[in-house]
Amino acid sequence: MGATKIKKMIRSSMQGRCALPLGLVFVVFSVFWAQGQKADLDALSQEAAKATFPMLRELLRMPNDAFYPQDIEQNVNWCETAFGQRGFTTQRLATETVPLLLAERKHPKAKKTVLVYLQLDGQPVDPTQWQQENPYDPVLKKQVGASWEAIPWDSIDRYADDWRIFARSASDAKGPVAMFLAALDAAAQGKVVPNYDLKVIMDFEEELGSPHLPKAVTEHAEALSADMLIIFDGPRHITNRPTLTFGARGIATMTLTTYGPVVPQHSGHFGNYAPNPALRLAKLLASMKDEEGRVTIPGFYEGIQIDAATQAVLKAVPDKEEQIMERLQIAETDQVGSYYQEAIQYPSLNIRGMQSGWINEKVRTIVPGWARAELDLRLVKESNAERLLYLVQEHVAQQGYVVLDREPTKMERLQHPKIATITSEISYQSYRTDFGSEVGLWLQKAMNNAFGEQPIMIRMSGGSIPISPFVTTLGVPAVTVPTVNRDNNQHSPNENLRLGNYRDGIKTMIAILKEPL
Repeated sequence: MGATKIKKMIRSSMQGRCALPLGLVFVVFSVFWAQGQKADLDALSQEAAKATFPMLRELLRMPNDAFYPQDIEQNVNWCETAFGQRGFTTQRLATETVPLLLAERKHPKAKKTVLVYLQLDGQPVDPTQWQQENPYDPVLKKQVGASWEAIPWDSIDRYADDWRIFARSASDAKGPVAMFLAALDAAAQGKVVPNYDLKVIMDFEEELGSPHLPKAVTEHAEALSADMLIIFDGPRHITNRPTLTFGARGIATMTLTTYGPVVPQHSGHFGNYAPNPALRLAKLLASMKDEEGRVTIPGFYEGIQIDAATQAVLKAVPDKEEQIMERLQIAETDQVGSYYQEAIQYPSLNIRGMQSGWINEKVRTIVPGWARAELDLRLVKESNAERLLYLVQEHVAQQGYVVLDREPTKMERLQHPKIATITSEISYQSYRTDFGSEVGLWLQKAMNNAFGEQPIMIRMSGGSIPISPFVTTLGVPAVTVPTVNRDNNQHSPNENLRLGNYRDGIKTMIAILKEPL
């Protein structure tokens, strides 16, 4: 039945000339209303995307490595101006290094407050690894065969969805910042006034693990108080469909160092004689996991139970294991879980980097003086960070090592055959919010209205975001609304943002601003 005929039947039914059931009239009205809502959002988001490409370009041009506070200051100033122009009051929340920035805007008849988390800093860059001269000078590209070809920036008004902007922080996470500002502009243009107050907390040290955020949340608890928290960060599901993520793993880090001769020695003279710290480190690390990637340290997975109901939630995520493996170009997976979503429900023990001696063009025939591994432990809600770090340290001691938290002295070197130095830090804990929470149901409704489909619901992401203090200290339930393309190369050279995702991200945020609480 065509839309025109249905409309005529509705009119006739309303005038008593057609026996169309009232229930069907309601359903059809709902369909047309939803289609109208979606069409309005499509037009608003398309217009907003084109209007704000210059703003996005300007934002990306500012270096934002948190190791350089003078660059961060420029970003803070920019955000103060951008939010001030949109009716927000701003205040800096001082920390020991760079400030957090809090923006607030009140709305008539608001009874609740929504806190939005945005990240402004980015990973360090090595320009030699980028396929453009300057990672902070955004380049517009389209795919030609297997490569990406630069095209003039002024072509962007006629963009195709699959074109990309290549720049540091394009996806992680200045892209979402620009999307949110664009959505605020589009909402104002469409005369959308949220029925809740807005607070926005901007973090300029997220890539450093937000070391000062927990203390700031405690000190500024009243200013940051809210009924719910939305995190605009991270990539959508690999299908690029609308996604909501209800939790994230926390993270702790550990540095493990083993020792050989006090300085590197000639391998001809002292090979077979001076113990090699790289070999000892390799054996030590290998002792922590089995052949299938599972941590063998007793108690590491204690407390994690995945019942039938949780399995159903995890399996509802439309992952394709073969697609994930093809993207990673791996022939097998670790067996911590039997599939991807199950695997990330457990804490992990990852070697994120190793160093000893020299390699490549600097290689030398030596017995190294030391070997070092940098580890990260991804945490889940049921696991305790202090306990996991303790278990790893105890395991090292059980392998015959004297464990120190500093470099050994000469006397200690002469006295103990095996010495390891371990230092560790807990960045932030894990969190999880129920699907049926107020914020969860509200966001699901907004996403349904925007895209005409139920969003993919992810129980917990494998990555970490430093918002657990809001959950644990303030008691604010949190949900992540990811928007960017999953193949964005975040944290790596040639980071990029797909333009179709930029527009859809704006659409998502307009829908949230429109959805009443």
